[in-house]
Amino acid sequence: MEKESTTTEKRYFNRDLSWLTFNYRVLQEAKQKDVPLLERLRFLAIYSSNQDEFFRVRVAYLRRLLDLDGKKINAALDTDPGEILVEIHRRVTRQLVEYGRILRDEIVVDLQKTGLFLLTPNELNEAQRANSLYYFKTQVLAFLQPHIFGVTNRAPFLNNRALYFAMRLQNKFSGSIEYAYLNIPSDVLPRFYQLPSPNVQFHYMFLDDIVKMHLDFVFPDFEVIECKSIKMNKDADLNIEDEFSGDLVEKIQKQIKKRNLGVPSRFLYGEGMSKELLSFLQDALELHDEDLVPGGVYHSLFDFFQLPNPIGSQLEYEPFPPLQNQGIDKHRSIFNAIDEEDRMLHFPYHSYNYILQYFNQAASDPHVQEIKVAFYRIASKSLIGNALMSAAKNGKNVTAFIELKARFDEANNLRWAEKLQSAGVKIIYSIPGLKVHAKVALVKRKTESGEIKNYSFFGTGNLNEQTASIYCDHGLLTSDQGMGEELDDLFKYLTKRKQPKEFKNLLVSQFNIIDGFFGLIDREIELTKQGKQGYIIIKLNNLEERGMIDKLYEASQAGVKIDMIVRSICCIVPGVPGLSENIRVRRVVGRFLEHARVFWFHNDGEDKLFMGSADWMKRNLKRRIEVNIPIKNFTLKNQIKEILNLQLIDNTKAVELDEELNNNWIKPGKGEKLYNAQVDTYHMIKMWEEMS
Repeated sequence: MEKESTTTEKRYFNRDLSWLTFNYRVLQEAKQKDVPLLERLRFLAIYSSNQDEFFRVRVAYLRRLLDLDGKKINAALDTDPGEILVEIHRRVTRQLVEYGRILRDEIVVDLQKTGLFLLTPNELNEAQRANSLYYFKTQVLAFLQPHIFGVTNRAPFLNNRALYFAMRLQNKFSGSIEYAYLNIPSDVLPRFYQLPSPNVQFHYMFLDDIVKMHLDFVFPDFEVIECKSIKMNKDADLNIEDEFSGDLVEKIQKQIKKRNLGVPSRFLYGEGMSKELLSFLQDALELHDEDLVPGGVYHSLFDFFQLPNPIGSQLEYEPFPPLQNQGIDKHRSIFNAIDEEDRMLHFPYHSYNYILQYFNQAASDPHVQEIKVAFYRIASKSLIGNALMSAAKNGKNVTAFIELKARFDEANNLRWAEKLQSAGVKIIYSIPGLKVHAKVALVKRKTESGEIKNYSFFGTGNLNEQTASIYCDHGLLTSDQGMGEELDDLFKYLTKRKQPKEFKNLLVSQFNIIDGFFGLIDREIELTKQGKQGYIIIKLNNLEERGMIDKLYEASQAGVKIDMIVRSICCIVPGVPGLSENIRVRRVVGRFLEHARVFWFHNDGEDKLFMGSADWMKRNLKRRIEVNIPIKNFTLKNQIKEILNLQLIDNTKAVELDEELNNNWIKPGKGEKLYNAQVDTYHMIKMWEEMS
């Protein structure tokens, strides 16, 4: 287990170092022998992808801070960004060494025992060499674009996150030494190529190695002295959250085009690269010492998700068939089901088809007059988007708010906005200086008596059927008119900037969310002072906002017991005597990504439970539109509580953070029952549905 020495004299962990401990927890899952082999490989892929984004955004951000007024920045961060960067590189380098060992010495070796081989060039037989040559000449060669420094008539340029080989070459005729780079075309060809192999065995090799084996076709006049893989991460933050004027759509379009031109934030170079080659590349590409990060033989290992599984189910998790919701299924119309009572769906355990049903029936129901929806990350092949287009063509008034500043989804969101608009959907684009992160929708339907009734959807996750299969989230379908009217007011604010009335049901960022949470925490403090039990359970993706952290410290000091389930960034320091001894923080990492935000306040037995889109980050609470809602239905409230309780007793996939920011495994005692929260949640929900 990776142990870090992190001072606890401060009241807050550094957000970036805390995130690194989360990504290390992902790496830990790749080490677990109880995880099927291909799933372990996928955890390595997730780790690699996470690290890429971290360098493109957070490291790039810290690098920009170095260029600003040092005194002001240090005061704001309580630390020196230069020191943070040094510590980041130290930890990442150590983690990458462990990453390579897990891949090379454990997973690849164990895969071979099953009959699945990832071969290197020197392991190929003659038939395989001939086959790889044929594939190279017929498929690969067309996509190669060599660049010899000082010879090729164009400026050197490495695309963000693309794969390349860097080389030292010797001219066969003059004997001169040249330097070059060559793209590895993994953006257009599969990263893994299947070779002919003996029966009961399956042989694959990296596209990288197929290119490397045949460099003489690309550089026929040169001897290749050295060839190492490289990859550049560039500053990919659009940096437009604080734009307040001008045409935001046009700005987004321009910045997307510029993203590849960002300042380098990491230059990853292959194992064993010579000083000569590295020094040349640093000068030629104008890299700083802090850009240089040693890596393994292969980069961009998120592509492990592409590796086929010809062996069978033993290499992967046992599938969880999506569960049907019996309460909805017994009704012909989903709106009748919602009329009967609130409906809660727990993803990815429940089928996401119920959300599609909600939009599909709204599109075709002649009594539905209006549909409003907010998208943060819309699926690239969105069935919801298609339903909205049908609704507009069916004469319904359809409004879609589409957030153009959703990091790395800007282009896809913009494409869908234009597509929806052309079908007659009224599109509301991003509000300058403000992100809309709420996951909400509203259907307005005329009843038999002629009244207009609201049918609302409130979620903890995006309205995105692709991510719903791997993200753990909750979605509520309700005809509660008070909540529906407040949601309608919020949409009017997004559409017309009309100030909404006071929110009495919803907790909404920019309006009442901070005061609302403070009031709920104060209630637990007051109850504790009265000698009653004060207890709070909070589940988040990220916890960074210092005002909220200080409020939790105040509650802990008053004797309120606080259990927290925080997936990634966690700046609260738990277990410090006199400050946070009543605060416990754990992480759960399993086959799915924990994504829900849930808040449970004991309230002297009269539980108050909220869920929604808002993490406790400064950006979520102060610079975004987020919506959290109360769960009023007794049965649904108990469902959420039981799911939280499973995560608090997980002793197979959970770790607890200590006051030094270490991930400490929560292990079962001798003879103690094993609990795996995600597996147990699936079976528990299945039992609920079978009994309903």
